[in-house]
Amino acid sequence: MIFICAKFRVRPEEADAWPDISREFTEATKAESGCLWFEWSRSLDDPTEYVLVEAFRDDDAAGAHVQSDHFFAAQKELPPHLAETPRIVNVTIPQGDWSELGELAVERAS
Repeated sequence: MIFICAKFRVRPEEADAWPDISREFTEATKAESGCLWFEWSRSLDDPTEYVLVEAFRDDDAAGAHVQSDHFFAAQKELPPHLAETPRIVNVTIPQGDWSELGELAVERAS
């Protein structure tokens, strides 16, 4: 799978509105057949920073994403709301979903 983590620093006056600003792009991406997940979180340390964790099934799915109409629209619509260019980590990993974090395993009583 293609695993991507990106940090978006939003203009301070628009930070609270970012979920609405990015909603159309987010919903369209989540609807892609090759999208495994596309999830936003807000930084606890910096309220203007949002972290996007996304994954695509394979190179073809990631390629389809960056060639989609909604991706091209986002390239035009989202930057005016940003304080700086987003930063990204993009890797291919040999798994298809989240693994359990064994070091913090939760034991449940039967």
